[in-house]
Amino acid sequence: MTHAANALSANALSANVLAALAVAAFAGAAAAQAPTPASVPPEEIGTWRLACVADRMTDRADCQLRHRDPVERAQGATGSSLLLEVADRGGRLVPMVVARDLTLEGAQRGLLALTGTAQLRFPPNRFFEMPCTIEGRNLVCSPKPEDAARAAEELPAAGTALVRMVGVGAGSANQEPVELRLERTRDALARYRARVPEGSVPAASAQQGLSLPEMLLRFQRLFGN
Repeated sequence: MTHAANALSANALSANVLAALAVAAFAGAAAAQAPTPASVPPEEIGTWRLACVADRMTDRADCQLRHRDPVERAQGATGSSLLLEVADRGGRLVPMVVARDLTLEGAQRGLLALTGTAQLRFPPNRFFEMPCTIEGRNLVCSPKPEDAARAAEELPAAGTALVRMVGVGAGSANQEPVELRLERTRDALARYRARVPEGSVPAASAQQGLSLPEMLLRFQRLFGN
């Protein structure tokens, strides 16, 4: 067998091993998973939906601003769709790709946290890559620190977003990106900021740059295995 063939075989084996480990990590959580909170009817703002829940203890609003059309729909009734969302990161409102409330059926989504990246572009600007990780029970792909300012600056005026998922459990760099039309983004951002003042959002719990063993251990701890 040639060196190239050996490399391909090793890559395929690695992908299969990662898939098996991700499924195992989620399997331990299936029985103990808490129910998803009841959804709050969202407010429609152009192509965006804003839903907020008030915390009676802290008086802080927990809001989600997401595009009405998914990047990728859930494969089953209990699965998790990939959505374009906006969230406060370090005082900036930045775009992210998120799959919330992962379950056993969403193990493939979890695998993206080990190997995946979301590519996002607001034409005609150049694209940037958003590494994926786990925050709580959510898969979150967010801009790198060096791209956060540009992402926040380009978002309000963008008329279109192109999104492509790359990695094991996703597509490839050669597949066509999903195109999302953006309308009234500035209004949606202003409405979100009115509900979620700058400085009121705690820092994200995810840690970037974890090694594969550390990420697998994080899976096991998060899902009670």
